[in-house]
This record gives sequence, structure tokens and C-alpha cells, in this order.
Amino acid sequence: MKINKNYLNLKPSYLFKTIGERCADYKAKNPDADIISMGIGDVTLPLCRTAADAMVAAAKEMGNIDTFHGYPSSYGEDFLLSAISAHYKNHIGIDVKTSDIVVTCGAKEDVANILDIFDEDNTVLIPDPVYPVYLDTNIMAGRKIKFISANEENKNLPMPGENDAADIIYICSPNNPTGAAYTRSQLKTWVDFATENNAVILYDAAYEMFITDPDCPRSIFEIDGAEKCAIEFCSFSKTAGFTGVRCGYTVVPSELTFDGVSLLDLWKRRQSTKSNGVSYVVQRAAAAAFSEQGYAEICSNIDYYRKNTANMMATFDELGLTYYGGCNSPYIWLKCPKGMKSWDFFDVMLERCNVIGTPGSGFGEMGEGFFRLSGFGDNDRCSAALERIKKVIPTL
Repeated sequence: MKINKNYLNLKPSYLFKTIGERCADYKAKNPDADIISMGIGDVTLPLCRTAADAMVAAAKEMGNIDTFHGYPSSYGEDFLLSAISAHYKNHIGIDVKTSDIVVTCGAKEDVANILDIFDEDNTVLIPDPVYPVYLDTNIMAGRKIKFISANEENKNLPMPGENDAADIIYICSPNNPTGAAYTRSQLKTWVDFATENNAVILYDAAYEMFITDPDCPRSIFEIDGAEKCAIEFCSFSKTAGFTGVRCGYTVVPSELTFDGVSLLDLWKRRQSTKSNGVSYVVQRAAAAAFSEQGYAEICSNIDYYRKNTANMMATFDELGLTYYGGCNSPYIWLKCPKGMKSWDFFDVMLERCNVIGTPGSGFGEMGEGFFRLSGFGDNDRCSAALERIKKVIPTL
């Protein structure tokens, strides 16, 4: 028996596990500390009422012999596939065939599992800083990894150069962790680059609902040519608060082929082999979230989170701090004051403000000196955290 030695090349601990351990140590020494978390991107509002009611009704169906449902479809039930297709049509303005959609347990799983259909000899292009799952899953597979730097010079929106040719390209817009969102012209450049280099774009659109700028696409498929070079990953986690429920979807256009092979066929073959699909109860809730009433409710929830990012931006403007994101994203990418390192600033925030954030260096080398703050929190608690920050930053 041999182990997969690629796992030995991973960092010893997942970023958020390390943060949790450090916070637990501090809390053990300071049990009376009122710690406010503005770090991990979990939601705080409950499921919208329409989705929750649909889940209850579906659960009751499962308890009745006449309406019980066994194994779900590996690709998604027709009612949810239709709801997702209608979401693209009604709210984004593009046509996505139901046959091109595969319902899954979430975007995090998908951006990892999709790698099953690609050869391990492929070279992967990943932005730095980056959502850790992109990097770690490719390290696990032993792939060659190239980085493209997101930095202040390019406003955290790196564009391809002649040395960036790769087989698989990861793009997240709005970006986690930087909060930056690509414009239409910028995404067109990436689509053309992928086409010219016979590459596939893995496009993470988990935060598309937070985009307000009409020049920033909510889907890669708003760009001409993307249907022949891109796969899109979406999630109900941040859109509809399904972080504890788990449901997402991928869009793999039928036009997307390499060497005459359909990537959609490969992905469906993978899913039918390794997954029994998403539960009926969860799919009913997801479809309800994309109903007319449900969509209005989830938009209201997203507006609630936007109040937090707006409050953060106003506070950091007042303090004269440099930051990115917030406008089209639930994340603020704060430049640490006084040239501080990311983990040093983490300690200041924890010990002097009793506020938790995410050190930028945990997302990659280019994240050093930055700090990610999340808008996924309670409005009052966020305001309280910012009041503490206002008192501490001027003293640094």
C-alpha cells in the first residue's frame, strides 16, 4: 500500500482551522472577552421564509407513502433545473439549457471534484491570493501549478500575459478573498486567451448576487465565446444562506469539447458514479429560493449584508485606510496599517479589539500585508466591531 505523497506537500493546517485554534486559545485565557467574528464567510441570517417553508413541506412528503421520494437524480430534479435556468434568464439575461446544468452539494465541492475529469499532467493557472481549495486540491493531485499575481498595481484583477499559458485557469469573480470583480472587457480578454491556448476556465461565480455594477458580469456566459471554453460554478450558500444545507450547481455547456470529447458528458459520468445527488428536501428549498417570492426575500437578505460592507467602507474611509472590494462583494480586502504583517494585525484585532478577521497571507504570498473582513454578520455586531476598531487604529 502506498499513500498519496502529494498530501505531504500541503500546508499542515487549513487556514480557517488555524484561525479557530488561535481564537480558542485566546478565549480560554480571556473567558469574559466578547469576541465578534468578521472572518470566515459563513452567513448569519436564516433561510428565507419561502425556502424554509418548502423544506418543511418536502419533509412531510417524505413521511407519506404516497409522496415519498427515494434516490434523487444524480444531475438534479427537473423542477430545480428549470428554476436555475429561469434564474439565468430572468435575473442575468442569458439562456442556459437545463441539460447543461448539474445540481450538486456546493461550489466548494465542485471546484475540487471537477478535477476528476482532467488529466493530472495539465498545468493549472491560479491567482495569488486565492481561495485555498483551488490550490490545495491541485497539490493533492500533483499537478504543475503556475501563479498569476493579484496586487495593488492591477487592482487585484490580474490579466493574462504571454507567460501565463496553462491548461486549466481558475477565475473567481467577485473574488474571494479580494472582493474584486472583473469587467466585461476584462473577462473577454480571458475568454480569448483561453480559446487561443486551448484551455478551460473554471469560473467561480459563488458571489454573483452581490454584483451591482452593470459592467461586471454575473456569469461568464455573458461573454461571447465562453460557452466553448468555460465551466461555471454557483452556490446557494451565499445566495440563499444554504451554508448549512448544501446545494450548488455547475453549468457545463454542451458546446464545450476538447479533442472531440464533451466535458459535460464526462462531468455527468463522474457525478452518476460518485454521487447520489442532492436530497429532494434540499432541492425543493433551493427551487423555492429562486421563485418570485423567494428571490425577493434572498435579495433582501443580501441587502442586509451590504449594509455591513457599506459601514466598513465608511469607517475605513474615515480612518484613512486603504481597502478593496465591498462594492460588488461581501468581502473587504483591507491593507494592514503601518505596514504590519497579516498575522501581526490579526493579533492586534483579536487582542485589542476582540474582533476576528482573516490574515491575507493565509490566501497566498501576495496576500501578505492584507486582511479579509466579511460582511456576513449581524448589523449591530458589525457596528460594534467597527467602533472598537475606530478606537484602536489611531493608536497603532
